[in-house]
Amino acid sequence: MAVLVIADHDGSTVRDTTHKTVTAALGLSSDVDVLVVGQGAQAAADAASKIAGVRKVLLAESAGLGHGLAEAVTDTVVPLAAGYDAILTPASTDGKNFAPRIAAKLDVAPISDIIEVVSADTFVRPIYAGNALETVQSADAKKVITVRPTAFAAAAEGGSSPVESVAGADAPKTAFVSEEMVKSDRPELGAAKIVVSGGRALGSADEFHAVLEPLADKLGAAIGASRAAVDAGYAPNDYQVGQTGKVVAPALYIAIGISGAIQHLAGMKDSKTIVAINKDPDAPIFQVADYGLVGDYKTIVPELMTALG
Repeated sequence: MAVLVIADHDGSTVRDTTHKTVTAALGLSSDVDVLVVGQGAQAAADAASKIAGVRKVLLAESAGLGHGLAEAVTDTVVPLAAGYDAILTPASTDGKNFAPRIAAKLDVAPISDIIEVVSADTFVRPIYAGNALETVQSADAKKVITVRPTAFAAAAEGGSSPVESVAGADAPKTAFVSEEMVKSDRPELGAAKIVVSGGRALGSADEFHAVLEPLADKLGAAIGASRAAVDAGYAPNDYQVGQTGKVVAPALYIAIGISGAIQHLAGMKDSKTIVAINKDPDAPIFQVADYGLVGDYKTIVPELMTALG
């Protein structure tokens, strides 16, 4: 059995999500290849070759792949599928976009967001906003799977696999228009070791940033938000943590003024340590918190800042 992992990368390095997806792939087979799609992505391919357990790295380049167009990725992967029994990709925004297309072209049912590999044809995935786990067994000859990276440890470095070039498809019926890149000195939310999140209780966008940013700067943390805070305009969409936002599992998650709706808990309850600050002692967030501080954040956060020095 051979497995192909489609890498998540920024053109020069592979993201931690790729290492974690390789770990999931190694649970299926020891024959794991990594596909790097892009344009001018040789550095990313070289980085992927250093992941332990990878047999070889395939590098596919084209203009369409450089912009990550799902049609181009699909048309690149489908011809390669003949040599693999399973195709895995992180359950990122891009992975969720092209994985169903690849599955449709291969006439198989995609298996999404797995958190455990039971056997070569059986997987565990969360359903109902993470309140239940579903064990899925697939009879398809080829498996197309998205992997929830937070559920797997990252594969180590130390590999030295060869890099081979393969044909990269383009997307003649799809045109790249534009993109707006958000630049920040803070860690990326999905990969941050510490996340400080705020909820609607903060009352305004100015208050949200005035409270969270100094604490995040002090801790070297990423900033997150509940959907209620995003919908209220306190924070941009890319800050959203939850079922319809990003799923995170940092070493430390600090929730400030977040009640803990089931949709938010689905995106952060796997964090190693959860600290909740809320003046409502019955807030659902306290059911998953390791440490709960009941009180007004306007008092507790300054005290926390003082304690941090």
